[in-house]
Amino acid sequence: MNWITNYVRPRINSMLGRREVPENLWIKCPETGEMVFHKDLEDNKWVIPASGFHMKMPARARLADLFDGGVFESLPQPKVAQDPLKFRDSKKYADRLKDSRLKTEQEDTILAGLGLVQGLKLVAVVHEFNFIGGSLGMAAGEAIVKACERALAEHCPLVIFPASGGARMQEGILSLMQLPRTTVAVDMLKEAGLPYIVVLTNPTTGGVTASYAMLGDVHIAEPGAEIGFAGKRVIEQTLREKLPEGFQTAEYLLEHGMVDMVVKRHDIPTTLAQVLRILLKQPMTEVAPLAQTA
Repeated sequence: MNWITNYVRPRINSMLGRREVPENLWIKCPETGEMVFHKDLEDNKWVIPASGFHMKMPARARLADLFDGGVFESLPQPKVAQDPLKFRDSKKYADRLKDSRLKTEQEDTILAGLGLVQGLKLVAVVHEFNFIGGSLGMAAGEAIVKACERALAEHCPLVIFPASGGARMQEGILSLMQLPRTTVAVDMLKEAGLPYIVVLTNPTTGGVTASYAMLGDVHIAEPGAEIGFAGKRVIEQTLREKLPEGFQTAEYLLEHGMVDMVVKRHDIPTTLAQVLRILLKQPMTEVAPLAQTA
């Protein structure tokens, strides 16, 4: 025990009336270095007010922001085998799952909900990046399949918000099997004539990009989102070439025809409702014009 740190300093702080300040009260903008008070950031939907930089948004907050009045039905988390490969790297996979569940208060990386967006019923699926990097494992794959089945049962569109580093290596080939499974689930929606919209957030990479994240009827991306399969550094080392400025950003992909529009987070619910009404051939509501696509 360090008696200075554990005994003397707390005693001095208590006598002087000092209080320990949580480290996450102030958040630094990665783009400008500006420090933003956490409450101001939350109130602005995790977008830095001055620079407009889009920070990662928690999955629950994303669902509450998307649905009218923040009201929605949470879809159940499917049960799957835990740590089927008994995987261990620097620590046990079972321990990683336990830590992530404590940190995020979620069973796995996927949250799904059913509700109304500007009066339009839909199922929304959101990745929680803080749960092992939003990686795609058996639980996540099963949750996406069940969400697609619920959309089919309700005969309504499905919107997905990927934020992932790709397949979950701790589950090996069982993780990779989720790529074709989710692809088949998306095809079921399309065969039923139901819209499937993808809202690409930062980052969307790896096996997630190689499957359901690039199968949407319409692809929307948040500003500055990193979207790709392999990372920029890996590509540069493989090709031994310097990649263009802004490579793999949402804006770069829009310019090269890989996404349909780049939309600020504040405008996403309205844009989704308008796009879906067009696809469903429903009358438009009195709202602002569609977001700019360039």
